[in-house]
Amino acid sequence: MITTLVVVAFVAAYVLIATERIHRVAAALWGAAAMVVLGAVDAKTAFFSEETGVDWNVIFLLLGMMLIVGVLRQTGVFEYLAIWAAKRARGRPFAVMVMLVVITAVASALLDNVTTVLLVAPVTLLVCDRLGVAPVPYLIAEAMASNIGGTATLVGDPPNIIIASRSGLSFNDFLVHMAPIATLLVVVFIGLCWLLFRKGLAHDPERAAAVMGLDEREAIQDRALLVRSLVVLALVLAGFMAHSLTGLEPSVVALMGAGALVALSRREPRDYLRDVEWPTLVFFAGLFIMVGALVHVGVVEQVGHALSDAVSGRLLLGSTVILWGSAVLSGVIDNIPYVATMAPIVRDLAGGIGADQQHRALWWALALGADLGGNATAVGASANVVILGIAARNDHPISFWRFTKYGLVVAAVTVAVAWGYLWLRYFAFA
Repeated sequence: MITTLVVVAFVAAYVLIATERIHRVAAALWGAAAMVVLGAVDAKTAFFSEETGVDWNVIFLLLGMMLIVGVLRQTGVFEYLAIWAAKRARGRPFAVMVMLVVITAVASALLDNVTTVLLVAPVTLLVCDRLGVAPVPYLIAEAMASNIGGTATLVGDPPNIIIASRSGLSFNDFLVHMAPIATLLVVVFIGLCWLLFRKGLAHDPERAAAVMGLDEREAIQDRALLVRSLVVLALVLAGFMAHSLTGLEPSVVALMGAGALVALSRREPRDYLRDVEWPTLVFFAGLFIMVGALVHVGVVEQVGHALSDAVSGRLLLGSTVILWGSAVLSGVIDNIPYVATMAPIVRDLAGGIGADQQHRALWWALALGADLGGNATAVGASANVVILGIAARNDHPISFWRFTKYGLVVAAVTVAVAWGYLWLRYFAFA
């Protein structure tokens, strides 16, 4: 009975988020409160459980990077990058979009995708302001590019880290098996951007000419702070990539970097706290509690076992079901608890570290489905939620359905291409 009530409460909250009858933060908090009232979660499972509670690593990673971005903004570096990018693209809107998509995808393979969009979004807003074009198509494209680029490496997306720890797959395994399809998908996505967004990318020759006459170096306001900020940012990024050696979580590294940069900047708290997306952080907390309740009462596990029973040793069918099933579910619930729940099931199906490539294809199917499926809806991936928060804060709100109508197309096409890759590489020519 409680399982049914939890599912009903989750669906109701999700409908409120999707229809935007009330603000998404209020809807997420309502859903989280409903889970507590129903007894599906308590303080321990909501705030202290790694499997079913708020993922504080995500919350504090976001907070740390938002503070770093807040200090960086004081230097004028985002204005510099905006003018530089617009000049290199000669003011042509679609060329700017391609440049930003490629930068976002590559950066998301090296960093986590949330950090990437936090750094790229301010530049995008300034570029669009200079060129006189609407920033919403660019922001949507960057969120999706970050999810696609994040599939390429072990550190690009949090689900990949979970999969690596449960499967024994290495950084090089991800690079060899996932980077080729991620590269292909970026090319496919650029083509989709032309089909989906070209009507809203009007070229303004006068604005483009004005941008070409600007000197980006004049945008830098505080060179000393810029140098200190770039050094701290470089150390933070190095800390992210050295996670396997140091054992420090990215959230800890981000908070350490934020603390160091705040101390070095000697700015007033109001100067850098204004860039913290507090509504986004609260929304994430509520969403984590809602999804955690589904995990706690066994809904996600039941879905996983149903997939396992359907596969029954047929590896191509198993890869197909896991890929598409993960894509669908990751568009609705956060992919981190989903992958954490599915990993033991896939491990049983795929076998141990010495398994052949066809068995390992099940792991790649899980990674691709979870990462690419996040593009399907506005709440399917952390990067999407962050982009929506930044857009709303800068008076360019993106509705749930505006994002989702593009996301469903992108998710369907990229997952279909990923299925073709799995079939060709691991089954047709194995």
